[in-house]
Amino acid sequence: MNINLVAPASYHTSSRQSIFPKITLFRSLYFTNANSAAAIRCSLRRPDYIPNHIPDPKYVRIFDTTLRDGEQSPGATMTTKEKLDIARQLARLGVDIIEAGFPASSDADFDAVKLIAREVGDADSDHIPVICGLARCNKRDIEKAWEAVKYAKKPRIHTFIATSEIHMKYKLKMTPEQVIDKAKSMVAYARSLGCNDVEFSPEDAGSCTSRSLKGLDDSFLRDLSDREFLYRILGEVINAGATTLNIPDTVGYTLPTEFGQLIADIKANTNGIENVIISTHCQNDLGLSTANTLAGAHAGARQLEVTINGIGERAGNASLEEVVMALKCRGDQLLDGLYTGINTQHIIMASKMVEEYSGLRVQPHKAIVGANAFAHESGIHQDGMLKHKNTYEIISPEDIGLLRSNESGIVLGKLSGRHALKAKMLETITDDDLIALVSDEVFQSQVVWKLGDVQACICPTCLD
Repeated sequence: MNINLVAPASYHTSSRQSIFPKITLFRSLYFTNANSAAAIRCSLRRPDYIPNHIPDPKYVRIFDTTLRDGEQSPGATMTTKEKLDIARQLARLGVDIIEAGFPASSDADFDAVKLIAREVGDADSDHIPVICGLARCNKRDIEKAWEAVKYAKKPRIHTFIATSEIHMKYKLKMTPEQVIDKAKSMVAYARSLGCNDVEFSPEDAGSCTSRSLKGLDDSFLRDLSDREFLYRILGEVINAGATTLNIPDTVGYTLPTEFGQLIADIKANTNGIENVIISTHCQNDLGLSTANTLAGAHAGARQLEVTINGIGERAGNASLEEVVMALKCRGDQLLDGLYTGINTQHIIMASKMVEEYSGLRVQPHKAIVGANAFAHESGIHQDGMLKHKNTYEIISPEDIGLLRSNESGIVLGKLSGRHALKAKMLETITDDDLIALVSDEVFQSQVVWKLGDVQACICPTCLD
């Protein structure tokens, strides 16, 4: 039997990918030139940097961990040169602290952090960020971190140890007293090396009470009293010389009300807390990282740990662009006037650079930097945009460094109205517009193969 499979004439037009592999909503995206943009000054209101104190209580430090936690995203890899390029862009963006990597994790990471400390942390510029290296609470990690970051004008060591019940019991196999002793001794050791800026993180602190482990034996639980253990270890590391206390929601488990209350409780109950900066580090496992970070800032945190495009372990981290633009849009109204030193016009360039170098594509509907964030296809929305852009946009695209091919962000499609079409007719209609208009017809799912004919042979040879 001979069966002929015939590809229909429409086969090569049945797939959006096969016809237009690189359709974009904005054909003409113009980004601020990296070199000329370097001349744009960061916020003139940025206070002088003092490790454990911010002269203006309304100023919020932005701690970017794209190069450390961001690179832990599955599938994300960056070369040393790419990390250096991103670090330079982060400096242009105006971040206060760059966590450049985990020096003890590999020779390559050590070399990258050291290079960034030399090239970015010791640059001749109007704004020089702090260069930070991550270290576990052991001497080898801390020594490697110091060796890498010490070339920066403002070096920092960030050390951490787990403090939740489940981590201490099963991962560390240490008692709470042993964890406290380790934390304070390693913070003191980091200071003894000559580093006067030491950040401490109690890993999984957000779960100390809300994700407690049932079934722990009484001898273990005797040393724990919910938040009291957390207050105690934080007080001990402050006495040992910590300048910033970072409170992580390591598994993205808390809700904004919980996390805000946690920060408020730490601020109210930790001895010596007035002598340090409180920081947040919120993961996005429940999609609440930005909300939790803002809740923490509202409750008193003055350093916020974020990544470009929200990349990071598992579901990622709080997104720099979301947190910064939320503070810019609502800081005066609802967040007691909180502000940052970020030059938001560099956001798009930073986002595109991280997307390209990490290989992690930004979803089209991602807030602030997604391809659809400033695009309008609905006729009702387009009519409003043509009359006044504030009807459907709370942020100007120019504020983040995005210039659109048309002023109103109109994209023609099946839901577009007459006003949008009329406005488009006054402009040059692009290929993308035509594609969108006929997309319902072109991109209907079609059969790829059809049975052309069947020939059956009934001769004795074939029948055998």
